[in-house]
Amino acid sequence: MKKSIIIVGGGFAGLELIKRIGNSPKYQTILVDANNYNFFPPLIYQVSTGFMEPSAISYPFRKILRNYKNVRFRLGSLLEVVPSENKVMLSNGELHYDILVMATGTESNYFGNKNIEKYSLPMKTISDALTLRNTILTRLDRATRHDDKEERKKLLTFVIAGAGPTGVELSGILAEMKTSILKKDYPELSESDLGKIYLIDGQSAVLNTMSKNSQSYTYSKLNELGVEIKLNCLVNDFKEDIVLLSDGTTIESKNLIWAAGVTAKAFNGFAMDSFGKGKRLKTNSFNLVNGYDNIYALGDCALVQGDVGYPEGHPQLAQPAIQQAKNLALNLERDKSPWTPFNYKDKGSLAIIGRNKAVFDLPKERFFIKGFIAWLIWIFVHIMGLVNFKNRFRTLINWIGYYLYKDQYFRMIIKPNDKK
Repeated sequence: MKKSIIIVGGGFAGLELIKRIGNSPKYQTILVDANNYNFFPPLIYQVSTGFMEPSAISYPFRKILRNYKNVRFRLGSLLEVVPSENKVMLSNGELHYDILVMATGTESNYFGNKNIEKYSLPMKTISDALTLRNTILTRLDRATRHDDKEERKKLLTFVIAGAGPTGVELSGILAEMKTSILKKDYPELSESDLGKIYLIDGQSAVLNTMSKNSQSYTYSKLNELGVEIKLNCLVNDFKEDIVLLSDGTTIESKNLIWAAGVTAKAFNGFAMDSFGKGKRLKTNSFNLVNGYDNIYALGDCALVQGDVGYPEGHPQLAQPAIQQAKNLALNLERDKSPWTPFNYKDKGSLAIIGRNKAVFDLPKERFFIKGFIAWLIWIFVHIMGLVNFKNRFRTLINWIGYYLYKDQYFRMIIKPNDKK
């Protein structure tokens, strides 16, 4: 009789596991996700700035799963896990499992600040990206109708909290928009009307986890693009159109974009000591959650213990999630042979700054590539990371168009009405 596996979360880890066991005669698998589509988070900032349409980086789960005869999809949000009864409680019912795999990813971490949580613009989901796109375009249009110069500057000043890859990529693309697009699309606005772009981070460098060479190059290129960078500085609060910083200074802006941190999603039902730093589920080297014999955690929500090179857990990136899923799939297919513990193989780090500008750190030796070559590598890696050929082709065409014309075509304000 087939064992029932429930996978909660259809991101990098969840889909990779399905690719490996979806046709296995040993298991009947159910994928649970709050959305009915998979999307590619590394390119979400391009959706938020109108450089890509949402469908270019997303794809329906049910179409992805057509080729897996032993997989079913359940649209629903996880509310609670009941390990004593081997079941999960969803927003629309309950499911029973023999094996549960948590691959629920992360959500924005506002560090307890309610104003920032309420008024800032996050960058975690397709919905977030569309909200940000609508907000940017609406405020640009509103600025053309304002006679008050100070009010216009508030509308057109963007503060990005967090100088990791997302913050760097977003500040770079906004700076390029300012020089190559806004002047053409909004002739009502003069150069003095356009506000500044600020990149704020509490660390001492941009791209803090990358090499010194990458950090230095990125800082220099962002400065050339006109981005004002404030390091060793935190965003303390955001109220009444004022961003309050830890160094005592303030920035007047209506736009605080939050890319300053993430935390794993915590769910009821797990013992408190199952959670580690950042609410990640602590697991052994086989991704088995501590204290349970049939619950596994993969990717961003897993704090894997036992990998010598990563005593504090693996980076919350695509590659650790994919590699953990591959390893778990191989182990689940084993009948009697010993399981293989997980060991992460670092394949390097990439970040894009703008057109022809990117950085690439190779693993271990931290060999550094910058500029056009790194930009081409970034394009190749991200195109290949998309879920199917159609998405890859559309994305490539979009990028070729932008490279040739320094323009993009998805600057539409679309606000659908939600009907139940």
